[in-house]
Amino acid sequence: MVGDKDNIIIAVASGKGGTGKTTVATSLAKTLSKAGNRVTYLDCDVEAPNAHLFLTPSFDQKKDVNVFIPLVDEGKCTACRRCAEICEFHAIVVLGENPLVFPELCHGCGSCTLECPEGAITEIPKPIGVLEKGNAAMEISFGRGILNVGEPMAVPVISQLKNWMTQRKSRIVIRDAPPGTSCPVVESVRGADFVILVTEPTPFGLHDLKLAVQLTMDIGIPRGVVINRDGVGDTGVEDFCQESDIPILMRIPLERKIGEGIAEGKNLIDIHPEYEQLFLKLFEDIRNETLEYATLSGKSTI
Repeated sequence: MVGDKDNIIIAVASGKGGTGKTTVATSLAKTLSKAGNRVTYLDCDVEAPNAHLFLTPSFDQKKDVNVFIPLVDEGKCTACRRCAEICEFHAIVVLGENPLVFPELCHGCGSCTLECPEGAITEIPKPIGVLEKGNAAMEISFGRGILNVGEPMAVPVISQLKNWMTQRKSRIVIRDAPPGTSCPVVESVRGADFVILVTEPTPFGLHDLKLAVQLTMDIGIPRGVVINRDGVGDTGVEDFCQESDIPILMRIPLERKIGEGIAEGKNLIDIHPEYEQLFLKLFEDIRNETLEYATLSGKSTI
């Protein structure tokens, strides 16, 4: 096993899509599990989950994800408009004497139900996605969320996936976040002990890396960078990391063999077995960075 320490939650994110985030996340998970650690993997990219292509899980449990939307009893409604006033998302309005609900805009906060003076509003479940879990390669506990086509809100699916998978007692949890810096990414990294930011050494990679770094700073989570396709582009990413005191934890070169292997659904350690040692070192560096951050910030260590 990689040391005998407390649990740790590692989120793997990227400011932009296509940087190799899932490649890094699945390779790290497989390496740590192979080293004898209990690992849980969460594919939080619920709009386009693809980690199953690399870890080949066998799903044996499934659960629906629902949000609760208002149902108005027009016989009790007095058209006082309190529900419309309280709703920040304009999911419920009153036209004349008629209340109208827009389920696609509803965030399921329940404010309209609580605030209705006539008790005319109840809540009904609306399915927006599903959760699935099972065992994957190397006995990794694997869970993913899938947002229904056409649904606009990924956050409830990610939140429920995180809660569902906490039932598994794994020492190491790896969350594969969606690309970007929007609300689903915030929910994916929230509560993590460390965030790996995967980027590429290009102007686009640098631009979106800066946004992702700012997100982790706003939330208060330590971060480190993995540069994928190292050797292409310029030195902008490296210069930014040096100026911002952000550790570069790993470099993965632009290599045809790696690209071909990933296209076949292989992990980095399947393509290059020597990468096992690199990912073990990556994990130890994350441990050290997390403990140092906790000490400097005055937070309790993991």
